[in-house]
Amino acid sequence: MPQSAGHLLVRQLEAHGVPRVYSVPGESFLAVLDGLHDSPIHTVVARQEGGAGFMALAEARLTGMPGVAMVTRGPGAANAMIAVHTAWQDATPLILFVGMIPTADRDRDSFQEFSLTGWFSTTAKRIFVLDDADRAAEVVAEAMHLATSGRPGPVVVGLPEDVLIRTTAGAPVPPRVAASATPSATDMGDVAARMSAAARPLIVVGGEDWNERSGRALMDWATAARLPVAADWRAYDAVPHDSPAWAGWLGYGRADSLARRLDEADLLVFVGAGRSDVMSDGFTRGGGAQTILVLPDPEAAMHAGRIDQHLLTPASTFVASLPAPDAARGTRGPEWMDELAADQKRFATPRPDGGCVGDVVAVDLGVAFEVLERRLPADRVLTYGAGNATIWGHRYLSHHGARSLVGPRNGAMGVAVPAAVAASLVYPERQVVAVCGDGDFFMNAQELAVPFAHGGTPLVVVIDNGSYGTIVQHQRVHYPGRPSGTRLTNPDFAAWMRSFGGFGEYVEHTGDFEDALERALASGLPALLHLRTDPDVLAPPADTGYAVAGDKQETR
Repeated sequence: MPQSAGHLLVRQLEAHGVPRVYSVPGESFLAVLDGLHDSPIHTVVARQEGGAGFMALAEARLTGMPGVAMVTRGPGAANAMIAVHTAWQDATPLILFVGMIPTADRDRDSFQEFSLTGWFSTTAKRIFVLDDADRAAEVVAEAMHLATSGRPGPVVVGLPEDVLIRTTAGAPVPPRVAASATPSATDMGDVAARMSAAARPLIVVGGEDWNERSGRALMDWATAARLPVAADWRAYDAVPHDSPAWAGWLGYGRADSLARRLDEADLLVFVGAGRSDVMSDGFTRGGGAQTILVLPDPEAAMHAGRIDQHLLTPASTFVASLPAPDAARGTRGPEWMDELAADQKRFATPRPDGGCVGDVVAVDLGVAFEVLERRLPADRVLTYGAGNATIWGHRYLSHHGARSLVGPRNGAMGVAVPAAVAASLVYPERQVVAVCGDGDFFMNAQELAVPFAHGGTPLVVVIDNGSYGTIVQHQRVHYPGRPSGTRLTNPDFAAWMRSFGGFGEYVEHTGDFEDALERALASGLPALLHLRTDPDVLAPPADTGYAVAGDKQETR
């Protein structure tokens, strides 16, 4: 039956089982919006295109399916670019549909005209422009396939306004089935031989291809094989933290002890991740060890340095193909694995910050995050933006299952709130908590309007030290006594949240935090806790042999 290209595009998204699209509407793609009117796909209306993009990114991170965002021409695409960059660097599948000017108006500096290829060519896997109405379904199917195949990432699809309204006899096409290369018996025999010969092996997990089964299976196998498992920066949810093999995480704020173990390891097995600058302290650690790379990207774009064996297979497929644990264990005793696990357990045990102990006019985050770790349900979903304020969460809040964390590995600010909103829509039965600093929070705080329109009850914890704390910390090191351009003046965020009809409470004493948290969780509403913190406490306390957040940090 003939229909517009815009309607056919929607039918193809339905064929892929897309549950939601995140959008800021524009007149350039009215035909698509009309197609969504009668669609089972839920259209989530965001307040800014960057927020819409981050919501789609969170959906992808939490489900494994490409997240879908829709924005309009030049200004809308410009706002959405931050999400595309994040998806590119984080290897997260994302589809960005961009409404465009009519084809007859091109190359005339028309209203909101821009170059789709010029803007996105360095941060997207592929760019399509739908110039043929009959190919609407085909282009969408190809975009969905490309976003998840090989190294996942963003795909951008341009939608000229006039093409979308053209009638087509086209029909939805079957979604492409992604191929998954299973490692051969010879490959896995080589893996087992390398593991059994190693005295100090270390597995480092990361990426998006994890679920409850694969994460738990790897940790059970690693425990039997006496192989410690660490995680890449902000990929901590790939595996459960209650395993004897859990060794902690690498990247900003990591334990000094684990960083040293990276240097001491004689075999590194990267599964779903590669040796990045963040993980390796600027490519200075772990570069000399024998290396197995398990990554379905023949170019190994996510990895720098030595590769002795490269398996072009997804993480979950690799885990399903692992050899018997004794074949990988050899004569290795439990000491190496036990030492790393003990180091991580001590590092992750919450302790007072020391700078604001007791009921001074500031909340001690070491105490507050002990309460959060104890009080939040085990299946919680945690979302983060960027900055020092997140390090308490990374260090003290554990994960017990895959797809329970959204945090930008490219250090983008403003992710925590829209990610929490999307997470609460994806998992309405789970407690979603956003952890963000005051600077990060106000970059996309407007998206807290969305759950009141579309459902969801996220809890946002705003850590307010009145500054861009990460930059202040760098200034104290490089330009001591000369603060510049980092102070913030904030409103009462709790009152702002209450103005929407949500729960909001301002907390300025450590002893008041637990009761305030209980009230927020019991409210049944989107909730916000505004924590006043000591501006001189920019990181969790140091511990002998352990890192403090900020020895290396995001650059923003």
